[in-house]
Amino acid sequence: MFENLARIGRNVRTCRWSSWDRTGGNDDYLLLQPGDTVTLLSETGPGQINHIYWTTINASRFQFRQLVLRTWWDHEDIPSVEVPIGDLFCVPHCLPQPVHSLMAVVNSGHGEVNTWGLNLYFPMPFRESARIELTYDPLPELSDAPISFWYHIDLERYDDQLASDLGRFHAQWRRENPTTPRPGSTPNITDWRGLNTSARENFVALEAEGCGQMVGLHLQVDNLGGGWYGEGDDMVFVDGRPGEQWPPALHGTGTEEVFGGGACPNVAYSGPYTGFHLVENRDFSGKSAMYRWYIADPIRFKRSLVWTIEHGTDNNFANDYTSVAYWYQAEPHAPFPPLISIEHRLPRLPEEIMVAERERATVERMFLTMRQQGAGEQWVGRMWQLFNPGCFALLRGDTETAMARFAAAKEVYQAYLGRV
Repeated sequence: MFENLARIGRNVRTCRWSSWDRTGGNDDYLLLQPGDTVTLLSETGPGQINHIYWTTINASRFQFRQLVLRTWWDHEDIPSVEVPIGDLFCVPHCLPQPVHSLMAVVNSGHGEVNTWGLNLYFPMPFRESARIELTYDPLPELSDAPISFWYHIDLERYDDQLASDLGRFHAQWRRENPTTPRPGSTPNITDWRGLNTSARENFVALEAEGCGQMVGLHLQVDNLGGGWYGEGDDMVFVDGRPGEQWPPALHGTGTEEVFGGGACPNVAYSGPYTGFHLVENRDFSGKSAMYRWYIADPIRFKRSLVWTIEHGTDNNFANDYTSVAYWYQAEPHAPFPPLISIEHRLPRLPEEIMVAERERATVERMFLTMRQQGAGEQWVGRMWQLFNPGCFALLRGDTETAMARFAAAKEVYQAYLGRV
């Protein structure tokens, strides 16, 4: 994948789209308002995107599924990418984790502020045009404040035409919440004796039509039943479909094997090609997430590809499964299933977290009001010093600390309103 680094490109120009402040100042961000759709890039080809970066500061955790990234290549009518931006960049369940992989990197920022640097390195070639849009779907009274959004999109412009065999980059988000246990199975137990000879009840992460190759998967599981769910095998149908083709072209031996781990991972890890980057509990309950980049071993298809995985040995677990599939193919591609509403994209969270999130939203509105009214630094600074650690604690599940900071911030706001 690095064979082009030494090749001198005489007909190539490097450029960047970003949120830099056109006035020459330091407000180097887009201010996204609820309901906005903004264009991050609009290019004429030929060219190729090589890197996308973005960050925010102290935005709601729900931003990772409220902000939806869509891309169109070569004047197509339907997008080739339609994914909540956090999931696309390997943020699982709206809970960012460090990721150190070849294709996606998630880096921490200031140690006491809710900010992360998110990077994607998939090459995205285009022949005639490229357009990237970002939409902000609001959650009234929960997450509907303006968001400051910093971004870079690094790309190349070519004087020569693209090679005809280059596919276009695609990514698609799916969720089944919860999966349905197979009739006749025993729900939510690790059933070592279960049988599955059809894959018809498997979770489906991708159904592609055309000619191309799958190059990655980000899979998230919220294990509602508890116990080890990962005896589920991956079953990948190449140029055939479940019910038509058996056995599948690729049949695995368990979930952990797909993502490169030892038996039953209960400790998080992140590597160049594979990772189990979120493990909430060592008994396998709650939220987990994993990624697999098929970079050295892409799954190639001529007519179609259906990537599936069992939820339990014989699809007997009722769990929350969410995925992003990444692939290249020749156009046209099959239409995507409609993206579900933001309310149905939210992760499952305990009620105490949701209560604290609503309190965070209340304090955020107070903070924004003070800034809009031109409150002095003594007021804005005091609010910031309380809001920062409150958001930081909330993202990590420390609702007691978060609520205490938010309560103190509300006292500052009341004092500001009552100032002489």
